[in-house]
Amino acid sequence: MNKVILMGRLTRDPEVRYSAGDNSMAIARYTLAVDRRFRRDGESNADFIGCVAFGRSAEFAEKYLRQGTKIVVTGRIQTGSYTNRDGQKVYTTDVVVEDQEFAESKAAAAESGMMRQPSPMAAAPMPTPSQASVGDGFMNIPDGIDEELPFN
Repeated sequence: MNKVILMGRLTRDPEVRYSAGDNSMAIARYTLAVDRRFRRDGESNADFIGCVAFGRSAEFAEKYLRQGTKIVVTGRIQTGSYTNRDGQKVYTTDVVVEDQEFAESKAAAAESGMMRQPSPMAAAPMPTPSQASVGDGFMNIPDGIDEELPFN
């Protein structure tokens, strides 16, 4: 079985191209910085893993993913090789994206300062979330509400 699950941040905006022909398809390439679980000498380490998305996944990446965005990717590892202009054989390893989703809310990303602000022309301004939803992206539930729930 060839299945990989990664969580990390984009190192730069996705690079999107479109295939030639009648049925043009979007192809997005991006690199994820994935933190390693264990640290060496107190330093944090990360692996930089190339990902490639096709079709609707690539269009999603083009529209919504930006440098610093924290996402979860599921897919499969694909290896390949080609001969470069100097006649040397180059080996590649990429994750072919089957699914990608956000791993944190916009508010959390803005709070951590990891997301770049989109250009002013990119979209209309979003309304400011209410105080109840600021923080981890979940609504605050008052204490003692358990007694009022019908499915206790």
